[in-house]
Amino acid sequence: MERMRTILTHRYPYPHQHSRHAVIAVAVGCLFFISSDNMHTLVEKLEGNIKWWSMYACLLGFFYFFSSPFIGKTIKPSYSNFSRWYIAWILVAALYHLPSFQSMGVDLRMNLSLFFTIYVSSVLFLFVFHILFLGLWYIGLVSRVAGRRPVISTILQNCTVLSIACCVFYSHCGNRAIFEERPLEQKCCGWLSLWKKDERNTLISKFLRMNELKDQFCSSWLAPVGSARDYPLLSKWVIYGEGAGSSDEISPIYSLWATFIGLYIANYVVERSTGWALTHPLSVEEYERLKKKQMKPNFLDMVPWYSGTSADLFKTAFDLLVSVTVFVGRFDMRMMQAAMNKVEDGVEQDLLYDHFSQRDDFWFDFMADTGDGGNSSYSVARLLAQPSLCVPTSESVLSLPRGNLLLIGGDLAYPNPSAFNYERRFFCPFEYALQPPPWYKPEQIAVNKPELPFGLLELKRYDGPQAFIIPGNHDWFDGLHTFMRYICHKSWLGGWFMPQRKSYFALQLPKGWWIFGLDMALHCDIDVYQFNFFSELVKNKVADDDSVIIMTHEPNWLLDWHCNEVSGKNVSHLICDYLKGRCKLRIAGDLHYYMRHSYVPSGSPVYVQHLLVNGCGGAFLHPTHAFGDFKQFCGARYETKAAYPSFEDSSRIALGNILKFRKKNWQFDIIGGIIYFVLTFSMFPQCKLNHIFKDDSFSGHLRSFFFTVWAAFKYMLVHSYVSLAGALLLLIAAITFVPSKVSRKKRIVIGVLHVSVHLTAALILMLLMEVSVETCIRHKLLATSGYHTLYQWYREVESEHFPDPTGLRARLERWTLGLYPACIKYLMSAFDVLEVMAVTRTNICKMGLASLSRGGAAIYYASVFLYFWVLSTPVVSLIFGSYLYICINWLHIHFDEAFSSLRIANYKAFTRFHINSDGDLEVYTLAVDKVPKEWKLDPDWDGEPKQPQQLSHLKKFPSKWSSAAPLQDPVNTVRIVDHFVIKQAEKPHLECAVCQ
Repeated sequence: MERMRTILTHRYPYPHQHSRHAVIAVAVGCLFFISSDNMHTLVEKLEGNIKWWSMYACLLGFFYFFSSPFIGKTIKPSYSNFSRWYIAWILVAALYHLPSFQSMGVDLRMNLSLFFTIYVSSVLFLFVFHILFLGLWYIGLVSRVAGRRPVISTILQNCTVLSIACCVFYSHCGNRAIFEERPLEQKCCGWLSLWKKDERNTLISKFLRMNELKDQFCSSWLAPVGSARDYPLLSKWVIYGEGAGSSDEISPIYSLWATFIGLYIANYVVERSTGWALTHPLSVEEYERLKKKQMKPNFLDMVPWYSGTSADLFKTAFDLLVSVTVFVGRFDMRMMQAAMNKVEDGVEQDLLYDHFSQRDDFWFDFMADTGDGGNSSYSVARLLAQPSLCVPTSESVLSLPRGNLLLIGGDLAYPNPSAFNYERRFFCPFEYALQPPPWYKPEQIAVNKPELPFGLLELKRYDGPQAFIIPGNHDWFDGLHTFMRYICHKSWLGGWFMPQRKSYFALQLPKGWWIFGLDMALHCDIDVYQFNFFSELVKNKVADDDSVIIMTHEPNWLLDWHCNEVSGKNVSHLICDYLKGRCKLRIAGDLHYYMRHSYVPSGSPVYVQHLLVNGCGGAFLHPTHAFGDFKQFCGARYETKAAYPSFEDSSRIALGNILKFRKKNWQFDIIGGIIYFVLTFSMFPQCKLNHIFKDDSFSGHLRSFFFTVWAAFKYMLVHSYVSLAGALLLLIAAITFVPSKVSRKKRIVIGVLHVSVHLTAALILMLLMEVSVETCIRHKLLATSGYHTLYQWYREVESEHFPDPTGLRARLERWTLGLYPACIKYLMSAFDVLEVMAVTRTNICKMGLASLSRGGAAIYYASVFLYFWVLSTPVVSLIFGSYLYICINWLHIHFDEAFSSLRIANYKAFTRFHINSDGDLEVYTLAVDKVPKEWKLDPDWDGEPKQPQQLSHLKKFPSKWSSAAPLQDPVNTVRIVDHFVIKQAEKPHLECAVCQ
């Protein structure tokens, strides 16, 4: 009985594929009919319609470039899905006015008007059905196993597909009640005539003779169901076909529509009553096995930094404004931390950790700038979680064990430190890579850290991996509130134990090594209380022959050089005047690449031997070639020892700003489209275009065109208010956008050139659109009979092609109080936005803009914006992307802006350190060139025996997900991009010098 219930009342989720199958069927049908009836006419008419074909090429080209970012993407309720429907709407509204379709024998007016009539009828009918069905369920007459209300978007999508299918059938089969047989002997041309008459009955010959097959399809397979006399109860509820004999034959369009509606209702009733959904059911075991095979992590995409619709980015800007203007210099969380420190024997216990100092053969890892895209963050976290990594070298295969300690150098979540971003962008990938202990609760707050696992009394006895983290500038955007809550008051980052209590700390490691984790906040420097702690620690704890690693978020040695600034004076004072050569290494993130500089022996004093940047923890890539000329810091000379990616690869990657800016940043459309529309707002409409059409030569047309562009520019300067104000604001923004390291004169020149290109492009697009509309008006393709042209034409031919002797349409109009025809009328007018724009434009040119009401003016500019947006968004993205490419590759500015636009998830890395038995520090930087985009449940992880209360770091396979393509898994593709050794006994040359 349970087996039967499983089959008939399948309660598990199922993929809803019916709409997709219908879309595919309709598309195949369209291609079949068009290829059979119109391709030869299309080719024959090409030569005679060269002017219109040019307009087709221009129109379709802009629409293609507008829609290119969405091609191949999954349909979902988002801007991407909206753009598909938006493009289909205004493209068809423009195409049906052009004459070439009519010259091919396809009159789109009938198809469009029929589409809207069937669409409105279908929507009204299905809404009534769903209301009745829900009413029956509410009173208990219908059972609903699925338990979900119908999705309105699904109803509208089904109605759209149904209407398109009926229109395709009508355009090629008509609404004839009785199909006339066409003679089998027809003249064939070309290679079709090679087929013999006795072979025409074969399937292949029928397929090749498309016209005959189409007639057979219309007359036999989808023939009318019969006469209305056969269905007395329905005789007053049908539409009749246009036939020469019997006047009561049911319309084939109506019978096709009724069939589709019946199938939809039957599928819905069965689906919602039994949960079966007319699909092959699965057993519980088969379903669970299939579900596990199809399991995928729900990772977030890379942050869209150029999105004009992201609330996260607006919140980030607001948080940054508040943090800079309110907290910096007024309230500092580090000051509160210092006031709450516990001091024992002169040492602040909340800041100093020495539980690693007695260990042998110590390994630790460093990464920074994680918490962006889920794929990239998880790839790095998966590598960090492995018990060991086998990495091939030129001579052998190295086995590098997992670090006992994980150091994270800030910027834990992008774009702002909200709870959602911390949980989804930071904690989620690490918890997938190394699961937290079974007793861990995400909502738990650690009050008295460290909260050790059961059975342990001292932190030094815990042998699992631990994590210590410093905040970055993005973590400070909310005044460090989220960082304190999730890092300093929680005990687990996945399977990494977090004993840390404050945002800065000191770690005493084996063999005389120390790590100072500094919190530089938004000041780019440590505060006086932090300086006091570390300076006292150096005096009292750090021996003269010890070695110190300074960990900061920002690599001020590179940023100060690049921006011509001086920051981190307290840090420099600590290194130069207190450590005095004991700082062997500085590590930092913030710049999302890997780069190492080592000192060049000379007579100058050396306070830091090696400068290492590794911000490849998961955030978008930064360019290395913009920092390739760095050579000096604190009076000492340095040389670049390693860069990942290489300078050449970095420069090549920047080319993606020209080729892929809009594909990567399609949400920038809302900004770019509005900017261009504001720049040209005052120039619509262009009524005096006669001089462009009078010239006979192409060069004359071109000359007149650009003369008109110049005239429009002068008009903007002299008479415009909106466009001139928009241009001035854009100029100010462009100049401000140039980095401050550039001189004021160069910033003005760059800003003016940038805005000039945008303004020229906007004016050219504006005039190109106006010339196209004027061309159609002159050929009487637009603005011929008012705003309701399509509806008026349809009402004139409706009774001829769709006879209604019983008065069904009149009854519907009476029962709906006029709503039925009114919906069709205004829906057709709203669809035909190009006609609305052309009619209003003609009225403005005759009587002036003042003759329009505010509503009329709003409708006109809205219709202009709908088309101008499609023309402008690809162009503004191309120009802005080219600007970024020129700036980063030629001027070496905008390194952040030029690569955040690319949202590159590849080129990820972390650094693994090893303190060997001699006390030397071995440094390995491990990198993955390509990050997987598809993941699957790791069969090794799933098959490993699960023991209760077992900590995840003890497992052989600790990570839940592996790459769907095994050869692309980070564990298999990781490689060493840099390796060097820092000798414990090596001392650099020191002299009195100024470190700045």
